[in-house]
Amino acid sequence: MAVSPGLAVKSQQNDLKTKGQTGILKERRNFMDGKQRREMIINLMNASQEPLSGTALAKKFGVSRQVIVQDIALLRAANYQILSTNRGYVCVVSSGVTREFYVNHTRDQIQDEMNVIVDYGGTIVDVFVEHDPYGELRAPLTVSNRSQVQEFVDEINKGIYSPLMTITSGYHYHTVRAQSEQILDVIEGKLKEKKFLVTTKSLKSEDAGS
Repeated sequence: MAVSPGLAVKSQQNDLKTKGQTGILKERRNFMDGKQRREMIINLMNASQEPLSGTALAKKFGVSRQVIVQDIALLRAANYQILSTNRGYVCVVSSGVTREFYVNHTRDQIQDEMNVIVDYGGTIVDVFVEHDPYGELRAPLTVSNRSQVQEFVDEINKGIYSPLMTITSGYHYHTVRAQSEQILDVIEGKLKEKKFLVTTKSLKSEDAGS
């Protein structure tokens, strides 16, 4: 039995319409999956006491690491403050207060300096230096306990990372977050006791000796 050309064309149009609707539904499903995954990533970061690596997140959600990198970029574009540390991703919750400390010490004193800060209730948000001709160089840390300090120092000793302070003769800054200004005052006092804190007086003394 012959099929009229008109019916054949109509059938093809229906097939294309069905395929088009299927494609749209698939795109919507993928979009929702991505949105839900990003919501779960934020929830995991907020619940975790440790940074979450891109590899671990990719494995958990059954996607490639590149997909996670794209998710993080989209979350940052949505105003989530996500830091990429040497141990993974951290979502910064802007609670408490922060202060920048200008310090100086030797490479062997890195652990002692960081322990002072975390022992008295501080979280080391980052480290940065002012360098000519490159300007400000900053690296996120998010270190809040001795275990994390030890891990950071171990990676330095293994040669995985090189401290920024090495390019500025030991001088560098730390942004420190704590629950109150009083805690930051205590940390500042302890850093001063250890002679890690750089003050105007100590700078003048060094300039006079040079």
